[in-house]
Amino acid sequence: MAYDGIVTYAITCELAEKLTLGKIEKVYQPGSEELVLHIHTRTYGNVRLFMSCNSMSARVCLTENRYANPEQPPTFCMLMRKHLQGGRITDIRQKDSERIIEIDIEAQNELGFSVCKRIVVEIMAKHSNIVLVDIESGKVIDAIKRISIDVNRYRQLLPGIMYKYPPEQEKIGFKQISEDMELPHDDKALMSKIGGISPAIAREMLVYCRQSNDAGILSTRPAARLAEILEGIDAFSKAQVYLQEDGTPQEFHLAELHEYEELSHIPFDSISECVEYFYSNRDSSNLVRQKSLPLLKAAQAALGKARLKKKKLAEDLLAAESSDRYQLYGELLTANLHLVQPGARKVTVINYYDGQPIDIPLDEKISASRNAQKYFRKYSKAKTAIHEKQSQLEDNENDIIYLESVVQNIEASTTEEQLDAIRDELQETGYVRRRQKAAQRRKKSRPDPIRYQLNDGTEVLVGHNNIENDFLTFKLAAKTDVWLHTKDIPGSHVIIRLEDGRRVEDLPAELIYQAAGIAAYHSKAKDSDNVPVDFVPVRYVKKPNGAKPGMVIFTHNQTVYVKPEVGRNEQEKKIQ
Repeated sequence: MAYDGIVTYAITCELAEKLTLGKIEKVYQPGSEELVLHIHTRTYGNVRLFMSCNSMSARVCLTENRYANPEQPPTFCMLMRKHLQGGRITDIRQKDSERIIEIDIEAQNELGFSVCKRIVVEIMAKHSNIVLVDIESGKVIDAIKRISIDVNRYRQLLPGIMYKYPPEQEKIGFKQISEDMELPHDDKALMSKIGGISPAIAREMLVYCRQSNDAGILSTRPAARLAEILEGIDAFSKAQVYLQEDGTPQEFHLAELHEYEELSHIPFDSISECVEYFYSNRDSSNLVRQKSLPLLKAAQAALGKARLKKKKLAEDLLAAESSDRYQLYGELLTANLHLVQPGARKVTVINYYDGQPIDIPLDEKISASRNAQKYFRKYSKAKTAIHEKQSQLEDNENDIIYLESVVQNIEASTTEEQLDAIRDELQETGYVRRRQKAAQRRKKSRPDPIRYQLNDGTEVLVGHNNIENDFLTFKLAAKTDVWLHTKDIPGSHVIIRLEDGRRVEDLPAELIYQAAGIAAYHSKAKDSDNVPVDFVPVRYVKKPNGAKPGMVIFTHNQTVYVKPEVGRNEQEKKIQ
């Protein structure tokens, strides 16, 4: 991760240019370690400044993202609003070459007098913090993460204590490095000598250095490369994010990093845009993956129970279906009561259906006639059980189909909002225990299906989850639109929106195959080579009474076989 002192310097230069004299309109705290300031500037209008002291993604940058805020603001947020709201930013700077950004703010207190406050953002991995300091007294007003003497004997961050900077390291700040300075030949040695550089920059400084003398001292090239990097700070022309093969951000910097030149990269005009893209895309995928695990575990556990129940019901049904012998035993006993000896455990009689002898087990404690009645009751009970087991087996099969679709939806989710919608769905269907406080805090989001355009501009909609599937099919889609779904495979409902008067018969085969490819892509079979997809006008799709979300029946369907790669190609035409 390259949020080093050089990136910090570039960020402060950008923020100082854009935010100085800006007025703080609003303060939000979307997370326990995050702070967002809404700032009005004369030149750039309204902007949002994002600050995080998360150990894995500590940063300060401008952002276009809209973060969800809790209905009840945390105590630290209320304190920041009290001291900063309505204030103007007078200065933004970096502390030496460290990853520390100071933002000075002039505001008014309760009596209307001008007071000066300072936000200090310390970007130091697990020790990162956001601190509000009173400039006049130098005392800490509060910190988003309070540090007591039990945690750190050298430096406490508590209200009323004098603010003390983190201990200085015995290094030369990158700003003090001159081009003619002799530097060691190893990247780790460079980092131990120069303050504020990341491992990536240390390696970059050695890119052009291939010769060393007997003393192990390189030429001036490392320092020269550092000077080139610092000269590019004002332009930000080379700020870029380097991507792995799967599109996940690997590294970023405002300098061109030659060790990643074989990787694909995205250039940015602003270092803030570069930083926000890197962390948003990296953190969102990790966060979604972590948040999906408990939901996936709950759905898979329920699916395992349903499959086990199916096996047990099938065994019971098989046993019940072999109950015809009970009726035969009862009939033969009734016709041969005179052959049964008192206290006998079995009797051998002639089966008048095939003329063969047959042994009938008996309960020696009861009479022959009562044994016959017992077999008739067993037969009657088994016949009733067959009907009940078949009904239970059908319901259980529907549960399995539903849970398989839920598992597929969870695995395909890419945002927290999609996972929240699936959690709500599982709570409503009783598979996950309802958390009342969390449900009350979270507002239900409006369905927002995935949208595509086919080659001729026809719009295609795809549901994220089963509740959204129902919304698409039965509320949003017209009766003449086309409904698609993978045949007997868990997947999303897909709708082709048709203009008035247009019918499915009017669609070229090419468009049907494109839309079917999208349906195959948004299914459990996305990695298969040949996937069957049913398509039918929406008017033939029905929802049975009491059916779970996303479960439908349909008629008049046709089936095509497609490769999900068609859906992958359509990703390029996805409407953002």
